[in-house]
Amino acid sequence: MAQTLTGRMWREQPQRYRMMASKDTDTGKVYFPPRLVAPGNLDAKFEEVQLSGTAKVVTYTIIRVAPTPYGDLAPYALAVVETEEGCRLTCQLTDLDVDDVKIGMAVRFEFRKLYDDNDASIIYYGYKAVQA
Repeated sequence: MAQTLTGRMWREQPQRYRMMASKDTDTGKVYFPPRLVAPGNLDAKFEEVQLSGTAKVVTYTIIRVAPTPYGDLAPYALAVVETEEGCRLTCQLTDLDVDDVKIGMAVRFEFRKLYDDNDASIIYYGYKAVQA
């Protein structure tokens, strides 16, 4: 049985709210969400870094039939974006017409409501991307 995140557990994920990442001090590679271990190097040392908040769209898809928590948002764009630091992550593009989304488009991250859990009245927040 899957366990749902409580509000407190969700708030304790710094990357969700502050776009925190980890940087391998040997290679300079930045990981989001933060890692404690680098692939192939168990002894890697990391430092915490704040992502700049800007990125470019690498690829995207348009969701026309959305799952239950997002049903009222359809159609919407879901994209893989690459940050200035080199991290790739998936996020929803918002505040634009889905027909205007283009590969290479500059975006910036904003803290937004993702969805709410009607059963527990918990509102889940995180990052979404808007056109820069």
